[in-house]
Amino acid sequence: MKILFDHPNPFLLAHGGFQIQIEQTKKALEEIGVEVEWLRWWDGGQTGDVIHYFGRPSAGYIDFTHKKEMKIVMSELLAGLGSRSSKQRMLQKGVMNLSKKLLPPSFTAKLSWDAYQKADAIIALTPWEKQLMIEMFDAPQEKVHVVPNGVEEIFFKSSNSHVPASRSDYLVCTATITERKRVLELAEAATLAKTSLWVIGVPYSVSDPYYLRFLKAVERSAGCVRYESGISDRNRMAEIYQSARGFVLLSTMESLSLSALEATASGCPLLLSDLPWARSAFGSEAQYCQITSPPSTAPILMHFYYDCPNFLPPSFPLSWNKVIVQLSQIYHNLNKTSY
Repeated sequence: MKILFDHPNPFLLAHGGFQIQIEQTKKALEEIGVEVEWLRWWDGGQTGDVIHYFGRPSAGYIDFTHKKEMKIVMSELLAGLGSRSSKQRMLQKGVMNLSKKLLPPSFTAKLSWDAYQKADAIIALTPWEKQLMIEMFDAPQEKVHVVPNGVEEIFFKSSNSHVPASRSDYLVCTATITERKRVLELAEAATLAKTSLWVIGVPYSVSDPYYLRFLKAVERSAGCVRYESGISDRNRMAEIYQSARGFVLLSTMESLSLSALEATASGCPLLLSDLPWARSAFGSEAQYCQITSPPSTAPILMHFYYDCPNFLPPSFPLSWNKVIVQLSQIYHNLNKTSY
C-alpha cells in the first residue's frame, strides 16, 4: 500500500504547525513501514493507493482520484470556523444552504463544500472538529475519524534524561508572530503583570507591521519579555518546555495546537484562550483566559504565573507511534474496499 501526501500551499510560503504536522505524520508512517510519497504533480506515472490531502480538495480533484481507483482522505483544519460563536455558525450554515439553492452550481463548486460527502475518509483533530464537520458540512458521521496530533518521544518528560530538577521562572509561548496568535498582546500583558515570558517563533515576513510592533513591545518590556526566533532543534525545544514554569497560548483561533501538546508532554501547566478547541482537547486540566485586552489579561496571567507550581499538567497526549497506528488502520480499511 502506497500513500501519497498532497497539500495546496508550498511550505516555503506559509510555515507553521500544519507543516510540522504533515512532516511528522509522514515520518511516523514510514517508521512503521508504510510507504509514503509526496504527490508529484508533474509526474504522470506516479502510482498510489490512497491520497491523503491536507486541506479541502475540490470535487473535481476527488472525482479524478476515484477514476484512478484510488481512495482519498482529507484533513482540513477548521480553526476559524471552530472559533466563531454559535450564532455566527448558524448564520454561516444558513448562507451556505441558501447559496446552494440560489447560486449556479459552477459557483458553489469552487467552495468545495461537497468534499465532505465525496471524500472516503475525513480526519478531525478533536471531537469538536468532528462535530463541526458533521453539523456544518453534512459529513457522514461514519466517515469522520478523530485522530489527534502525536507528540515526538523527546518531549515526554519520562523519556528525557536531561529534564531539569526544578522549573525556571519563565512562561513560554511558541507561536508564529502574527495577529491571530496574539503574541504582541501577550507581551504587553506580561509587561503589565511583570511576569517573565519567553516568546519563540518567526513571522511570515520580517517587514510585517504586527511583527515590528511586537519587537517594540519586547524592547519596552523592561526585561520581562524575552524573544527568540524559531528553534529547529527539537532536543533544545524539549529542554525549554521541560524547564519552563508554564505554557501560554492566547490565540484567537486554533485547531489543535501542536505546541500545546508538546508542552503538555513536557509537564507544563497550560493557559489557553477560552475557545471550544481547547476545552475539547484539555477540558478542566488547563487554565483559560477570555480573548480580551492586555490590561484585562494581565491579572489572569499574573495569577497563572504564581499558581503554576500548584497546577498539575494535563494528562499526557499520545505519542506519534500510538497515533500513527490509528491513521494507518484507516488507510488499510479503505484500501480493502472497492467501488
